[in-house]
Amino acid sequence: MKKKLLSVLLTGALAASMFVGCGTSTETTDTGAATGGDTATESTDTGSGAAGGTKVGVAMPTKDLQRWNQDGANMQKELEAAGYTVDLQYASNDVQTQISQIENMINSGCNVLVVAAIEASSLGEAMDMASEAGIPVIAYDRLIMNTDAVSYYATFDNYKVGTVQGEYIEKELKLKDTTEKFTMEITAGDPGDNNAGFFYQGAMDVLQPYIDNGTITVKSGQTEFSDVATAQWATETAQSRMENILSSYYADGTDLDICLCSNDSTALGVENALAANYNGEYPIVTGQDCDIENTKNMIAGKQSMSVFKDTRTLASQVVKMVGQILNGEEVDVNDTETYNNGNAVIPSYLCDPVFADASNYKELLIDSGYYTEDQLK
Repeated sequence: MKKKLLSVLLTGALAASMFVGCGTSTETTDTGAATGGDTATESTDTGSGAAGGTKVGVAMPTKDLQRWNQDGANMQKELEAAGYTVDLQYASNDVQTQISQIENMINSGCNVLVVAAIEASSLGEAMDMASEAGIPVIAYDRLIMNTDAVSYYATFDNYKVGTVQGEYIEKELKLKDTTEKFTMEITAGDPGDNNAGFFYQGAMDVLQPYIDNGTITVKSGQTEFSDVATAQWATETAQSRMENILSSYYADGTDLDICLCSNDSTALGVENALAANYNGEYPIVTGQDCDIENTKNMIAGKQSMSVFKDTRTLASQVVKMVGQILNGEEVDVNDTETYNNGNAVIPSYLCDPVFADASNYKELLIDSGYYTEDQLK
């Protein structure tokens, strides 16, 4: 969709932000559920501090989604290899916990903060502290909203993620040329995550014309983002909603042809609902992140595709940006127009996503060392 509409989605949703950490090299292990929970702290002095004792704080939302575990591990490994002391913390998807973690990191003397926010609009006070202390903040994969404290944003091209999903459906069903009719249901992401609106809009900009001309019918009538959003990307929430849709609109034997799911955790919920409550022709199911269970489902034919975002690439880019900031160098960005956080357009670096399916997962995921073959058995 046009950037104006993207900006509306950006500021309209409860945007998701990033995480921060600082101090000695510690890792806060998140053991809480997706809805919040207790954290257990494990401190290990693993940072060498070779870069003049420079401290980098990394704040992650939760360990309940596989991708954040991978992001955190990749970030810590690369930052420590570059000689920085790293404080990696997870906040159990609890906003107040994340705020406290960030404030503690600021007070302990961080030089740079890397923050993947739980809720992008909820970190104002902590961001004010960072700004007053003159600490640069890199928003990691989720833009932090309504603050002037964010120096840079590093992410994947989130609108393109949705576009890839929509174009996959368009190609697989030959929508440009067909006279057939198809049914579709939509499962989008967390309304508190700024990226969720981009994923949704990228896909809908491809598919909306086919809804408008009657090629695709959404039998539930649920097409607006507010109707299809899934709080905290929770698998159980997506499953429950899809079970209700299947029983209400497809129990009469009508086939469901397309399940547009914004990411793998929501796709997994949809796949669970299909397994328990659906007997028709199996639909196209989209996803994102190439989580292990979803990749297994792709191999088994239970999920059609997943958008692969190599978190190693993103971590490497952020480590490079951290070094450029600390050395007073020009920081690499490739987008200075798209991402307005309600306060300013944030200079951004966008990594490219690609689609994975049963035909190419080995090359993308195994040959590249992202997973081992044993992990996908």
